[in-house]
Amino acid sequence: MSIGKLDFDGGMNSLIDAIKANGFLFLEIDIAHVKEAAKLPYFHRDPFDRMLISQACVNNMSIMTVDSNIRKYNVEHIWD
Repeated sequence: MSIGKLDFDGGMNSLIDAIKANGFLFLEIDIAHVKEAAKLPYFHRDPFDRMLISQACVNNMSIMTVDSNIRKYNVEHIWD
């Protein structure tokens, strides 16, 4: 939101409320995610995206993305 890539009426609190109302859960970062991120090949420069990739790997989850750099990792992705 702060860099203008996400605009959500009502700001961050409204976004959080919508996430909860739709049954999504928040995934906290733990040491296993940090260790996995440190082992990832350097296809992607964005540290936030690298953490998402590591969380998906550790938790056996998929990532919804159109980012071609994320698709270079050994993680299931959704959205072509």
